[in-house]
Amino acid sequence: MSGPYPDPALFDTFPKLLLHNAAGHADEVAMRQKDFGIWREMSWGEYNEKVKLIALGLSALGIGKGDVVGLIGDNDMTWVCGELAAQTVRAMSLGIYRDALDEEVFFLADYAQAKAVIAEDQEQVDKFLNLGARLPALQHIIYVDPRGMGRETDPRVRSLDALMALGQEAERQQPGRYQALVAATDAEDVAILCTTSGTTSNPKLAMLQSGRMVRHVLRYMAVDPKDATDEYVSVLPLPWIMEQIYCIGFSLVSRMKLNFPESPDTLMHDMREIGPTFLLLAPRLWEQLAADMRARIMDASSLNRWIFDKGMKLGVEAVERGQRSGLADAMLFSALRDRLGFSRVRSAATGGSALGPDTFKMFLAMGVPLRQLYGQTELMGAYTLQDGKDLDCDTVGAVFEGTEVRIDDPDPSGIGEIVTRHDNMFLGYYKNEAATNADIRDGWMYTGDAGFFDAKNRLVVIDRLKDIATTAQGLRFSPQYIENKLKFSPYIAEAVILGAGRDYLTAIICIRYSIVSKWGEKNRIAFTSYTDLSNQQQVYDLIAGEIEQVNESLPEAQRIQKFLLLYKELDADDGELTRTRKVRRGVISERYGLLIDALYSEADTAHLDAEVTFEDGRKGRVMADMRIQAIGSGSGDIKKAS
Repeated sequence: MSGPYPDPALFDTFPKLLLHNAAGHADEVAMRQKDFGIWREMSWGEYNEKVKLIALGLSALGIGKGDVVGLIGDNDMTWVCGELAAQTVRAMSLGIYRDALDEEVFFLADYAQAKAVIAEDQEQVDKFLNLGARLPALQHIIYVDPRGMGRETDPRVRSLDALMALGQEAERQQPGRYQALVAATDAEDVAILCTTSGTTSNPKLAMLQSGRMVRHVLRYMAVDPKDATDEYVSVLPLPWIMEQIYCIGFSLVSRMKLNFPESPDTLMHDMREIGPTFLLLAPRLWEQLAADMRARIMDASSLNRWIFDKGMKLGVEAVERGQRSGLADAMLFSALRDRLGFSRVRSAATGGSALGPDTFKMFLAMGVPLRQLYGQTELMGAYTLQDGKDLDCDTVGAVFEGTEVRIDDPDPSGIGEIVTRHDNMFLGYYKNEAATNADIRDGWMYTGDAGFFDAKNRLVVIDRLKDIATTAQGLRFSPQYIENKLKFSPYIAEAVILGAGRDYLTAIICIRYSIVSKWGEKNRIAFTSYTDLSNQQQVYDLIAGEIEQVNESLPEAQRIQKFLLLYKELDADDGELTRTRKVRRGVISERYGLLIDALYSEADTAHLDAEVTFEDGRKGRVMADMRIQAIGSGSGDIKKAS
């Protein structure tokens, strides 16, 4: 599988690796992208040619060492080419999440003093144009999709085709200029400004050097090898560190093929067409897949429901014994793997936050070789990975060779702060020495996560240190652990567990509308919207039943006593989630303080008057009343599926 990789002493930057791959494998497929139902392929030779023309075009515009080039849009081949082109001229690339609102775009582009940006389409270009003179450093806005751009008169705006035409002219005037630019790239250059998750405030920009990133990728592939036969479907946003590691690092070092789906709506169909061998999905996507499977079975015949339930039970029980159930595979899992496009998967990973043990066991039972990883942007992404040899729902595996991890200030049970270092970690935060000094001390990164090592020297991550809560009785608990157990339910999309300094635990729940609405229709519940549905007593009773099941698996002191159903979904646009879908607990506590107080009062309803952000960026206020229900106080049981 692994094969020889390029020598990192010679090929120590991504542009050098690209030129090397193009020279030796020009006609081999490097990437595919689906457009209008057709997969378009790009060979290593074509990949290198496109990067060359964009790089020479950027150089002709005066973009060079130390400048910042932003990229915003969907994951696709042009994004990857644009990022490599920026690094070729020794600029720093800055990925911006495609769903970022104008003010988020302003913060990143202004903070980094971006000189140029490559934007996918009119929607993304408008985010920069709307900011007007607030971005004086921004000199060039380059768009990829010309639709809607015909009448744009801003002198900063030009098409990618026009930029590449500049590159062609530069190539004619200076043959060999591109090769000279690639040769001049330096392993010590900061190649990427990568946004941190920003769970507590605006994201910071971690400075990632190309040489260190190449070496870390090689260290990673020592435990999870890849080669040119591997197929990877890019699902997670490219600004995220792990997608950078795979789409840029793994691809260039191992020649693993990249595949970009047409849209989120066609993802599963596109994945089945490709049949990936390697897969990374965030916990929320694994949870969504599990919920969708359980929801679809609601519409199946009684025989098929019996087959699903029996097969799942046999499969999970076998996994818990460290085995696989051949009967469950024959009756259920083989067909499920094919339907999901997982038949060829030989390596699958999840990271970014914890995955609930029930969801984890479900995919292992299905025959998906799922492994948990752990890391931070500052540490070049993952530096631990499960070995997949034993059932392991609790740890994130062993630490990579060359990485040191210690537990600081452990309590009597061994739980303390995870502190890490290795020789390929980030250089520091861009233009933020104070934050760098706060997080890095004596070369060690203080992660802010709580954890411990188990008896097999595998790292167990509990939660964010600041999020581990203590009840009024002195009981410590991890909200995230309970939340993940709740989200195994197909009816629960998000959960926020409360109880710090209180006498008991409560929960704010967001229903999974796509599934609860289907359940509501089958049970003849009249509703008009998410808000209306979430306020129905039958829905409260449904969710109460799900909470009761989770409560049975928890110590009595950690069981949820009351809950309410939030009138809307938690939204990154409202600052309640990060762009990688992590809960911002500080924002929740501040925005929904009145709801939290009501949960710990004798009231049976909670009133909210809050500001919301609409999809177009406008702000407004919403008022809503939500009922509060104590567990066990519902108006009767309702069948969860007809």
